[in-house]
Amino acid sequence: MRWLVGWSSTASGPDPSQGRAVQPVGAHLLWSDPDPLWAVGDWRPDEVRVVQADPFSRLAVFGCCGASDEELRVGLFAARGGALRHLTAWSGSYTAVAQIGRRTTIVGDLAGARPVFHTDWGGGTAYATAALPLADLIEAQLDVGHLGALLACPDSPEAMGDGTPYMGVRRVPPGHALILRDGARDIVGYEPTASLAVAAPQVDQEKAVDGVRDALVEAVRARLTAPRHAPDTSGGLDPGPVPGMGPAERRAARGAPAPGIGADLSGGSASATLALLAAGLPGMPGTLLGHGAEAGERLLAVTFNDLATAGGARAREAELERAGTIAANPRLHHVVVTAGEEALPYAALDSGPLTDEPGPSIVSAERHRRRLVAGSADHFVGHGARQALDAHPARLADLLLDRRRRHLLRPATALAKADGPSGHSFFVPFTVYRAARKLARTSYRDGVEDAASRLLERRFTDDGSGGRDGGRSGPGVVSASLAALAWCRPGPAARWLTGEALAEVSLRLEQAAARPVTLRRPGERRADAALARHAADHRVFEQAAEVRSQRLHAPFLDNQVVRACRALPEALRVQPGARAATLRAVLAGAGIRDLPPGWGATSHAAHAAAVRAGLRAWVGEVVNLFDAPLLADAGLVEARVVRKALRAAAEGERLPLDGLAELVSTEVWLRRLLARRGTCWTGTAAPRQRAVAGGVVPRPSL
Repeated sequence: MRWLVGWSSTASGPDPSQGRAVQPVGAHLLWSDPDPLWAVGDWRPDEVRVVQADPFSRLAVFGCCGASDEELRVGLFAARGGALRHLTAWSGSYTAVAQIGRRTTIVGDLAGARPVFHTDWGGGTAYATAALPLADLIEAQLDVGHLGALLACPDSPEAMGDGTPYMGVRRVPPGHALILRDGARDIVGYEPTASLAVAAPQVDQEKAVDGVRDALVEAVRARLTAPRHAPDTSGGLDPGPVPGMGPAERRAARGAPAPGIGADLSGGSASATLALLAAGLPGMPGTLLGHGAEAGERLLAVTFNDLATAGGARAREAELERAGTIAANPRLHHVVVTAGEEALPYAALDSGPLTDEPGPSIVSAERHRRRLVAGSADHFVGHGARQALDAHPARLADLLLDRRRRHLLRPATALAKADGPSGHSFFVPFTVYRAARKLARTSYRDGVEDAASRLLERRFTDDGSGGRDGGRSGPGVVSASLAALAWCRPGPAARWLTGEALAEVSLRLEQAAARPVTLRRPGERRADAALARHAADHRVFEQAAEVRSQRLHAPFLDNQVVRACRALPEALRVQPGARAATLRAVLAGAGIRDLPPGWGATSHAAHAAAVRAGLRAWVGEVVNLFDAPLLADAGLVEARVVRKALRAAAEGERLPLDGLAELVSTEVWLRRLLARRGTCWTGTAAPRQRAVAGGVVPRPSL
């Protein structure tokens, strides 16, 4: 895990020498007291860049940034005048820290894939891009209320606020910057906000798609033009010739990626778009030692073939066929990774790294790691494309607010077809229209208060067959869309929480409803919340499935790509197949038009089948986790209820698989957190104990 950390002290605070007495373990100092900044972890040399305009103004950029040093200096001058948005306008994924005199500005990204955290410490404020180091610094206890909100309403920022799983550690919202001046902090947004009363001017559809294409091309080019890096093999030497294994197989068995650039190639539209763009753009010739420069092998395309999942076999075979057709490109080197039951979700939960926060990716980390270890040192993934490009169902209410009713016809008709032929299909468009009209006429405060009452009354409308887990085609497709037509709604795991936990989350929602907020349209607000939630899951995914010497790149979560996707007209986004059509136009604009049949088909069925097969195969080990769960000790769940639900889901009962995955991943994360040894800090004034040293604290009574 890589992170940066620093702090800002008050002018009348403790002596600056205290800062020198506390240092992060394994840190590289970028600038020193009175407001120091460190880079911690296995950062590459080109991933940490510092430019200085004068002795009192400097800018540090962490991550992959496509700006030149001169552009960084221009951005520093703009930030000195208060124009923080300039620091987010470059291609790539990065965190910018600007220090101008005693004023320090830390700029987060739009999606939330590179978050910023802060806490009170030493008479001032400490900040970092990871929450756990700050929790260690202040010896924080576990915030059980936040964990309950994360399980009850994961897509609702109203429930979670700016909290983290650690008491006293706060998160800067996406699209905001943390400004520190003599220890005092201020959080400001750098994106312009649209008016609720007047609709924003609609960008021409063709121009908006061209903007997405340009942003994606620049995002991919930023990675291609960066220096190549060969994996560090000092941890394990090649054992030499092994019968039946080539160099690539031996390298994968040691857990090291290949040199150069690679990409996922699942046959889906998002990953295939990135693979084709990366294969068609010129990049650096290779590493200094010549790695990644072979003709025809500049981009390594990796496809995962699950041999243990019987359900969804037809969809998986279609994906493999599409991936093979795309990989016929002579600039792609195609590798198919096969795995059996050992790579199903819920496998190897007893091993794995501790992530900064809990996330559903923990239960499938071993599955993803087997695919990523066969990839390259710089590997593209298509995460975030659905959240950035697709329209959230709540955007139908936005169309009604703008008096564009006719644009609701096609998405409502598509929902009726997805439901399958039945006697109720004819009424689906009218039901969707009524739900969208109700949301458009519901105020934000009333919508959040309604969600709070739903939690108290345990009214969960989603039957678990739809949503992110894909499910089967059936009533769940429509019911999940109707449930999403709300300002706020309970998550899939809420039905298994205790009444006390739901009551506390309900109180959080009522308090959020009473606070003044910036008025926004429901579709925009819900879409941004869904993107932020997915970006947080992607960050957990990066840490849980981390392969040494490998960097995962998700261009769809970059600032410029997110901005370009937000400029797409709502009337285009709500149409069925809009994401595939947009990416097809992006590739056509880049000169790639020969795409295989079935381009843009979803993989929900195959994913849901794999999750259910994994739960069925490892149900014994998963149920054992809840013999004496820490979640029950915290008062969030009843162990007996969760064990019953896990067994029922393994036997095929229609339950929300996403909710069970969130429960299991949170329990696994808690066990790893409490079993950790050591702390993130060293020095004479370092904290005497690690974070959450006292274990799970009792829940406060309501």
